[in-house]
Amino acid sequence: MASEFLLFQMASVSALVGMTLGWRGVMTRYSGFYDLPTAWSNVFWGILVGGLYGSMTHNFIVIPYIDQLLVDEQAAVVNPLNLLILCLLASVAVHLLLRRDRVRKGSSQTTSGWALGLAIGGMMAMVLILVSLKSADMSLRLVVTVLCLALFGPRCEALICSFQGHLMLRGRRWGAVLRGAFWRCAYVVMFAFALVNVSAWIFIIPAALVFNRYSESWIWESIPKEGKKRLRKIWARNARDAQIKQEQDATSQDIGGTDAEE
Repeated sequence: MASEFLLFQMASVSALVGMTLGWRGVMTRYSGFYDLPTAWSNVFWGILVGGLYGSMTHNFIVIPYIDQLLVDEQAAVVNPLNLLILCLLASVAVHLLLRRDRVRKGSSQTTSGWALGLAIGGMMAMVLILVSLKSADMSLRLVVTVLCLALFGPRCEALICSFQGHLMLRGRRWGAVLRGAFWRCAYVVMFAFALVNVSAWIFIIPAALVFNRYSESWIWESIPKEGKKRLRKIWARNARDAQIKQEQDATSQDIGGTDAEE
């Protein structure tokens, strides 16, 4: 029992680290220009939805998939109808949370979607990390799997939810739900496959990095025009301050080197 509790703690901490890095990577860049209380409320809802979604995915998709892959060596998806239903229900839940009045009032579907996705993905990553720790001995492959799950599990779900919020902001409601369900199906299948074959990360990581570049444009489009002007001024001022500091440091080093020669 103590060992299971320790493994649960390791999985929880790893997932929280991934959520924190995902938050700092995008949300801190636009801090002050989106509705932060609404984003944090979506983190709470994401934990609830992600806990249920992760548990059902674990029971009906991940474990049967791993069992079949290890026994029959077939990578076919077990119960594809269950996979489709679960991912569709998750997309509908995300849609309902992002269409609330407090989210639509500030046009914060993308930022709220990112926060919601980080929490959902964090819970999913925690479940998958726990499965990995229970089913494998300590090795380099296990370390790589846990590290990648912690880093990319929350971020990939955040990309999906943010993209769904971006489409909702453009008025594509049902299109957002269907596309979100499609990408979640791919997300679940690839991450389940990564539990037994570390080469799956060769496909997951580049895709996540490519779509991560688009996420900034999604969030940028959700910021009002006045906010964009202020944000450009802040970035320009920060760039000037950084350049001035760099020039001052270079000058002080030149003076220090001259004094040392004398």
